[in-house]
Amino acid sequence: MEKNNRHNRKHHWNNKNQNKNSPQPQEKQVKSPEKKYHFVAHEDLEARKRKENAINELKKREVICPLCGEKIADVASAIADKNTGNPVHFECVMNKLSETEKCGQNEKICYIGQGRFGILYFENPRDQRHFEIRKIIEWESREQTRQWRDEMSGLYSQVE
Repeated sequence: MEKNNRHNRKHHWNNKNQNKNSPQPQEKQVKSPEKKYHFVAHEDLEARKRKENAINELKKREVICPLCGEKIADVASAIADKNTGNPVHFECVMNKLSETEKCGQNEKICYIGQGRFGILYFENPRDQRHFEIRKIIEWESREQTRQWRDEMSGLYSQVE
């Protein structure tokens, strides 16, 4: 009867030698040549200036929330006012909705996307994964595009 060949091997499953006393081949370390100069194309300088101008334009903007009268620091996280379409703080909208909408036990007002809020019911308040939407509140019209958003996205696209 022939012995199984795998018992006579002196290598691990990944083909490395089990014998620790035998010399292991050293991996060669390849040094990459150091670059002394970096060429910057004229187009890159123009693109960099365009990006800096777009960033400065965004920073100069001062948008005031009509609900609270304070400056909106992050216009990208703002939501359009229901009546005027101007940007307002997301928190101001949540505060306004909590004043006008009455929530029952285990209910909460949440943003559900696409300019809509909802009153959500949680059977178990500790388990936020399972809920039922009791009421949908349309805040922003999905058909209308806001000029301030289009302008903002144009400036952001220049920044990359």
